[in-house]
Amino acid sequence: MKQSSIPIHTRKEAPTDEQSKNARLLLRNGFLNKHASGVYEFLPLGLRSLNKIINIIREEMNMLGAQEVLLSALQNPEIWKKTSRWSGDTDEVWFKTSLNSPQVASEDTRKKEKKTGGSELGLGFTHEEPITSLMATHISSYQHLPCSLYQFQTKFRNEARAKSGIMRTREFIMKDLYSFAKNKEEHNVFYEKVASAYMRIFERIGFKDRVYRTYASGGLFSEFSDEFQVVCDAGEDVIYISDKKNIALNKEVYTDAVIKKLGIDVSDLREAKATEVGNIFTLGTRFSEALECFYTNEQGERVPVFMGSYGIGPARILGTLIELYASDSNMCFPESVSPYTVHIIELEGGKEVAQSLYELLINQKVDVLYDDRSVRAGEKFADADIIGIPHRMIVSTKSINEGGIEYTDRITEETQNLSPQDAVAKAREVIQYVK
Repeated sequence: MKQSSIPIHTRKEAPTDEQSKNARLLLRNGFLNKHASGVYEFLPLGLRSLNKIINIIREEMNMLGAQEVLLSALQNPEIWKKTSRWSGDTDEVWFKTSLNSPQVASEDTRKKEKKTGGSELGLGFTHEEPITSLMATHISSYQHLPCSLYQFQTKFRNEARAKSGIMRTREFIMKDLYSFAKNKEEHNVFYEKVASAYMRIFERIGFKDRVYRTYASGGLFSEFSDEFQVVCDAGEDVIYISDKKNIALNKEVYTDAVIKKLGIDVSDLREAKATEVGNIFTLGTRFSEALECFYTNEQGERVPVFMGSYGIGPARILGTLIELYASDSNMCFPESVSPYTVHIIELEGGKEVAQSLYELLINQKVDVLYDDRSVRAGEKFADADIIGIPHRMIVSTKSINEGGIEYTDRITEETQNLSPQDAVAKAREVIQYVK
């Protein structure tokens, strides 16, 4: 992609109305646009990084044998009433709307519908109810189990604390996976496979040695759930890490009884701030019983399906990467999620060689951004620093006189002079490493 063809530009200054580093940088480097408080729009570069995160997650979900679906964001209240999550404790979470506009429905009609929920719809904040209702029509025998479905779907939550950039928003994409098993034992086998897949995802994305499987409250569903927490100074959670066991406890379950149950020596625990990038829950039979998702077992008995729920927020991951690896004026993405792998910067005297290098890289299927703009060198370098592409190739009269191309690995900070052919080979080497 030629940078001159991208209509979205970086900003000279970070916005002053954002508290979080991730929002300030992502708005400044042209990855996002702020539509409203807690509502952001992904621009070309930001969407490329988001989609790379999504594709890594998708690959790992497919390796589990899970099947991808896409359910509706608009929710029928009837199935949510069956689990008592249409109103009450969830009222502050929902965004709800009426099928009848004020121009069509009388005031008395709208009041009646609001009271009965008759013509209301909700914008889904999670999808346990609709996925269970769907599978109730497809699961009838033990031969249909186990199975699992996942989606990347826009969720809506009336978030009261939308002050952390894209790490806590009112509209966001979630990868939610749901598993359906014959019993708890079968569920546990899949649950552990998902936990391992999550660790692979986070390591591939760039959180290696920073992410911990963390014991947290299971809420209404089970004694514990598992969170995947990344140690980060900007994190909203406090966790206690056991380096010997390579696990952690969320502060909410940090009690003497839990520590003893898990066999952890309290003297081995260290406190850290962290941010949650994923979670997995055992749901049991709460939703299957309420929504009549039953199967007939080998003995001919009608039994509720045993369920699990597994979530990851791709945008939250992107925000966490920024918090970890960026300042307000400099960023270097991990190779696996950078919007492009290579950034060619053409300076005075380098146009012909830069264009040739760009074409060579494109032909070799290398993800490349080519800064062909007619602007000052200082502006190009400043933009490159905040866009954050990890491999930089500078082409100028000086670089040509010294061998061709000045190549910098921004992760290791190693710089060397390469011929165009060697530069292409280096880029291909990087791609193979990332894969």
